[in-house]
Amino acid sequence: MGRSPCCGESDHDVKKGPWSEEEDTKLVDYIREHGHGNWRALPKRAGLNRCGKSCRLRWNNYLRPEIKRGNFSDEEEQIIVKLHSILGNKWSKIATELSGRTDNEIKNYWNTHLKKKLLKMGIDPNTHRPISELNTISSKLVITVKRRNGLLMNSFLTVLKRKKE
Repeated sequence: MGRSPCCGESDHDVKKGPWSEEEDTKLVDYIREHGHGNWRALPKRAGLNRCGKSCRLRWNNYLRPEIKRGNFSDEEEQIIVKLHSILGNKWSKIATELSGRTDNEIKNYWNTHLKKKLLKMGIDPNTHRPISELNTISSKLVITVKRRNGLLMNSFLTVLKRKKE
């Protein structure tokens, strides 16, 4: 069910790839004058040879005037780490707490900078726990599994011996 693709087989001539300055200008001018409204109808109305999804992503991730550019502040980093510990990889929810930052930008920053920073600090970026604590927990689990496997193996061998007798 669901929607049909916005740029289906009949739209072979839809442009893909990098956006030109002229296309950016057309999109910005159209949205300033008319608003975005229906993203599927927008490309034709704005005189763009793109699909609606491409226009929406270009606007939301690069062209919106309220997008904050530049490096992340220490405060923004702390907010991202805190929210990631609570929400996980829910980048759009995290972005709602950082005005002017896009979910895509936050996700990229997490994957390229913050994960490494946490690892250098000795914190697991997935669990947000100290790595030494995780090593202790995982070594205890390994020992427990080995003991259980040993018990299972002994039980299995006992059953085999009984069957042979």
